[in-house]
Amino acid sequence: MTAHARIAFQGELGAFSEEAIRDLDPEATPVPCREFIDVAQAVESGEVDAGVLPIENTLAGSVVGSYDALTACASLHVVAETVVEIHHCVMAPRGAALDALATVESHPVALAQCTRWLRAHPSIVARAAYDTAGAARDVSSRSDPRAAAIAARGAAARYDLELLAANIEDRADNQTRFLLVARDPRALETAAPARTALLLTTPNVPGALLRVLEPLAAHGINMSKLESRPADEPWHYRFFLELDHAAGDASLGDAIAQLGGATESMRVLGTYARWTSGRAGPGVPD
Repeated sequence: MTAHARIAFQGELGAFSEEAIRDLDPEATPVPCREFIDVAQAVESGEVDAGVLPIENTLAGSVVGSYDALTACASLHVVAETVVEIHHCVMAPRGAALDALATVESHPVALAQCTRWLRAHPSIVARAAYDTAGAARDVSSRSDPRAAAIAARGAAARYDLELLAANIEDRADNQTRFLLVARDPRALETAAPARTALLLTTPNVPGALLRVLEPLAAHGINMSKLESRPADEPWHYRFFLELDHAAGDASLGDAIAQLGGATESMRVLGTYARWTSGRAGPGVPD
């Protein structure tokens, strides 16, 4: 682990991504970036030591911008993952009242996690912002008592806002999984619970995806994630796969070797320790 590593994230200080960084490396310096692609490019260029990307949420589903950032930066490796509990709060300038709010703003993924609360308050117009903590910062700077933000509780203290409602997410078990990306891969202890991420394309013919899945099933490899994203041609797709296995399992290498004959292109994004509840963050690789 590097001393006081610089880890990039999308958003402003006080975002949930900053909490993911603290889970992974409590001594790291969080570096805010505007977009997901900015995070990946900062890692690739060496401006920072690593970056965190939210990959999926238990309510809103996949965060497609993170998949696209991984695709665009071919030299990156996924080296760790963590899961953060997500609890959203409504916050506004001091003296504001919930029944007097006209607007509330937040990242679109956050708004998608609070649909029940938004439906219960139809007089409050939801507005998309580029980040949860960024929305809190902007609301604070405007000092408009009719404007609020949806963000993490910590953002209210950071930007001197008053909490008007807490835990407004649609489900109390709301969580987001984050991936840590770096320029170099990280070795794992043999037999440790691991996960490998792949990015691949297949021919646009019947049964192409089945031919990808068959070697995984034949070698007893569990596919825990399958996501498709548009490729470079209309109606062609890339597939993002995550495979669960034991670190060093030879059957994974055999299965991946067979995948080469069923794909047009394939990139191993990385092998990393599988997150389990209560496990300490793995930190940033040297």
